[in-house]
Amino acid sequence: MKTMRRIIFLLGMLAVPGMIPAAEGTRPNVLIIQTDEHNFRTLGCYRALLPPDQAFIWGEGVKVDTPHIDSIAARGAICTRYYATSPVCTPSRAALMTGRYPQNTGSISNDLPMLDEMETFATVLAREGYDTGYAGKWHLDGPAKPGWSPARKFGFEDNRYQFNRGHWKKLGEDENGPKVAAVNAKGQPSYDVAGADETSFTTDFLADRAIEFVTRKRDRPFCFMVSIPDPHGPNTVRAPYDTMFDPAPFRQPGSALAAGQKLPSFAQVLQDRFNSRQMALYFGMVKCVDDNVGRLLAALRETGQLDRTIVLFTSDHGDMCGEHGRYNKGIPCEGSARIPFVIAAPGLIPPGTVIEEALGTVDFKPTLLGLLGIGTQAKMEGRDASELFRKGEAPADWVDRAYVRIGGTGKGASGWVAAFTKRHKLVLSPTDDPALFDLDADPFELKNLFGDPAQRGLLRELGGGLKDYLATSGDPHGESAAIRSDVAWLVSGDAEAYSPPPRLKRMGKAAEGNE
Repeated sequence: MKTMRRIIFLLGMLAVPGMIPAAEGTRPNVLIIQTDEHNFRTLGCYRALLPPDQAFIWGEGVKVDTPHIDSIAARGAICTRYYATSPVCTPSRAALMTGRYPQNTGSISNDLPMLDEMETFATVLAREGYDTGYAGKWHLDGPAKPGWSPARKFGFEDNRYQFNRGHWKKLGEDENGPKVAAVNAKGQPSYDVAGADETSFTTDFLADRAIEFVTRKRDRPFCFMVSIPDPHGPNTVRAPYDTMFDPAPFRQPGSALAAGQKLPSFAQVLQDRFNSRQMALYFGMVKCVDDNVGRLLAALRETGQLDRTIVLFTSDHGDMCGEHGRYNKGIPCEGSARIPFVIAAPGLIPPGTVIEEALGTVDFKPTLLGLLGIGTQAKMEGRDASELFRKGEAPADWVDRAYVRIGGTGKGASGWVAAFTKRHKLVLSPTDDPALFDLDADPFELKNLFGDPAQRGLLRELGGGLKDYLATSGDPHGESAAIRSDVAWLVSGDAEAYSPPPRLKRMGKAAEGNE
């Protein structure tokens, strides 16, 4: 009943055109729109499924209207618990591309290049006759910055407008190809936004390149991915978005003002000063993204392709945006790890579908291939959730559990590993106390239930899942003596209270750099 009410409400957000399946014998196009460091609460389709205290955490009624992204959800499905398998750029993107856990891709942390032998979903689709392309941030080719048009294409045949790293605000093109159009006094590429307009601001520039690709006349289906560096910092955006949101109504999220109970260090409140102007600019970046999504959808509609194109909107990870007094990512809290994921697939996914089960970026490739009915012999550790999307309910043998992780390598390794469900999350760390959160009762993660005797059965169940994950996934956290001790107690029949072994050090703000 709860799910049905959500579906009816979402369908009521706007008129939904009828589903028109692709012509017999043809495969649908695929358009993937990815943002960077995107807080899910900034999207109207997510706010519509939340009570006001969770929807408007930056002040009563303070919001960004995102009708174009919302329309994708209304025409298809919205995932309410979709997580970055590792909530920083490189490992999350590697998991999405390959269906492998980050530790098995070569890209377990930022700036580490993906292994040559990795098969991406684009490799598979190109092999199946798709015309493939990519524009925007890649972050899977090592330290190169910006690193235009990487030599290793990984199936994206047209990658002229792909760059490896950076959150550039102004792009251009000359006879030598695309370039960063802002430079500093030394002539080096810079993040300066001065002079950027509707053709040179990076979000607009990349949307233009995507429109050029998807509207190109062709005799075969296409798969195109546009990866927009915003709303990742620096929080700057072109006019008129820079002044579109008045900073005055913005307020510090309530979780930054609460002490919490028995919280591990990653969830403890920091005393970072809330900057309402920075949040107003963040909202401006999101609005610019949504307007450009609208331009992309309009281009598909005008060329008669919208109803035969799978359109997907997601991000690589979230941003705390002031929750718990924190910013950026790298921690297992919802603002950091939970990401937007909406998909319209006419004829494949019923409009208004709400997926509540926990999924992760590692599940992306197998699910996309499953929706398309395309197989591969390459190893994947992610799950094919295509039946979940097609029917709106999980198969009988589905296990509602996503594994999310970060760090775990090098001397004195820190980081954490976690089992997430649609309601709970269990987090273990070599440098922090264990944590269990009930997201239904405690959506802002302010009460650690790990020591609650009433949770012993749940802890045993989630601990068993983590034990299996660590034994089969190659996760380096499986070598941590502290985590092994935690898991041994979790899966045991011992009902006594658990005293975690001493940790090497307390976990800091995040386990990764700010890329």
